[in-house]
Amino acid sequence: QVQLVESGGGLVQAGGSLRLSCAVSGRTFSIYAMAWYREAPGKQRELVAEMIWGAEPKYGDSVKGRFTMSRDNAENTAALQMNSLEPDDSGVYYCSLTQGLILKSSYWGQGTQVTVSS
Repeated sequence: QVQLVESGGGLVQAGGSLRLSCAVSGRTFSIYAMAWYREAPGKQRELVAEMIWGAEPKYGDSVKGRFTMSRDNAENTAALQMNSLEPDDSGVYYCSLTQGLILKSSYWGQGTQVTVSS
C-alpha cells in the first residue's frame, strides 16, 4: 500500500504564499504521475497541478503563473509552492499518486486545508 500525507496548509491573507508538501511512503513502483487537486465547499474537486514523470508540470488555468509543483526523489516528496494567493484558492488540497505499468492505481492523501482571507 501507498500512503500520502499532505502538510503545509493554513490561514493566509490574500497575496501571501504557502508551500504544501506531500510525503510518500509504502510500496511504490513505476510511478506514473503525481498531482495536486483542491475541493472547495459546494464545488467539484479540480485539478491544480499535475506532473507526469519525464514531463513538465501542467497547471489549471486559474493557478498558472502563481503555483509551482516540484518533486524531490531523494526525500520521496512532492511540493506545491503557492504564491499570490487569492480567496478563491481556499479549499482542501489533496495530493495524489498514480503508479503501475499496464494497470494503474491511484492513491490519495487526507488533504490539507488552505484558507485565504480577503
